Amino acid sequence: MWARGVGRRLTRPAAAVWRRSLVSESVVDLRSDTVTRPSAAMRACMAAAVVGDDVYGEDPTVRQLEERVAGLLGKADAVLMPTGTMANLACILAH
Repeated sequence: MWARGVGRRLTRPAAAVWRRSLVSESVVDLRSDTVTRPSAAMRACMAAAVVGDDVYGEDPTVRQLEERVAGLLGKADAVLMPTGTMANLACILAH
């Protein structure tokens, strides 16, 4: 890994420290669902969220997202694929 403006290669431990220094605690790290710990405000938002079973079309937020994306893409409908594996499987099964 190269450090910007440094011009020399970093050792593995130094590269890890450098990468960690780029991410402040106010940034949500999306590398994994186990990296970012929810704050009290995030937990309150999750607890207050309107939920439903998206498999049966009962989750209003998922349905709203699907309708918005379908409109943006000019399609009749859209479906949320939360993982790349799910999206790949759907493509294979559709063909």
